[in-house]
Amino acid sequence: TTEIYTLSLHDALPIFPIGNFTIGTECKYSAFLLYLLIGLLYNRVLNNNLAECLQMKLLFKNKDEIHPQPKVPSLCYIKNIITSPNIIVGDYTYYDDFRSGGKDFENHVTHFYPHLGDRLIIGKFCSIAKGVEFIMNGANHPMNGISAFPFGIFIENQPTIPNNIVPHKGDTVIGNDVWIGQNVTIMPGVNVGDGCIIGANTVVAKNIPPYSIAVGNPARVVKRRFDDNTIERLLKLKWWDMPIETIEENYELLQDKNIELFISKFER
Repeated sequence: TTEIYTLSLHDALPIFPIGNFTIGTECKYSAFLLYLLIGLLYNRVLNNNLAECLQMKLLFKNKDEIHPQPKVPSLCYIKNIITSPNIIVGDYTYYDDFRSGGKDFENHVTHFYPHLGDRLIIGKFCSIAKGVEFIMNGANHPMNGISAFPFGIFIENQPTIPNNIVPHKGDTVIGNDVWIGQNVTIMPGVNVGDGCIIGANTVVAKNIPPYSIAVGNPARVVKRRFDDNTIERLLKLKWWDMPIETIEENYELLQDKNIELFISKFER
């Protein structure tokens, strides 16, 4: 005759309340392992660790969407909504503003007059919070004479001011993987290096070196994110230029506090 066993999963997994079940000798071990696995999965789900059980997929396949993450409608890929040829933005750089869904980004690029020819250039994988203001060269006024009034812009058919009166400070350039906090103001001709973090309400009037944290009005560098050698290695690595499949497979390493794990894996 077949020997009958009654097992209680409460003994092994108290959190999984399936009660008792009866099985034959020939399947008791496989059945127990099956219920053990189910119990472990159930336990992880209860602890909001579903990501550990299922492979998470990033939404980078939606790089040509305006709103790549349906659950975050305030987030907008800037590259897909700009109309000015003098604004150049890399892939995956976003602007986040719940009031406009991010679509009004160009309204935050001010004094941007075509006849001046300056450009706003923003790299890949930048995170830009609401309220940012990029002030371009058209905001400059003459300061060396008696009057600061910009008479030149009222010249019929030729609205301009000579550079010897109002200096043209060139393009405004934001590097890759830059995080710009809420209500930051970027002044004309500024260069913000790769990997920088700009604190909320900061006014950036001078260049910021790569991988720096800058805050205040005017902005001042309060910390370099890494030592000089590590920064040099990161700038050579240029992770943002890697194939998106490689980034997707290694994004957790990019966020690991042990930064050597990612660098050593891809450094040549």
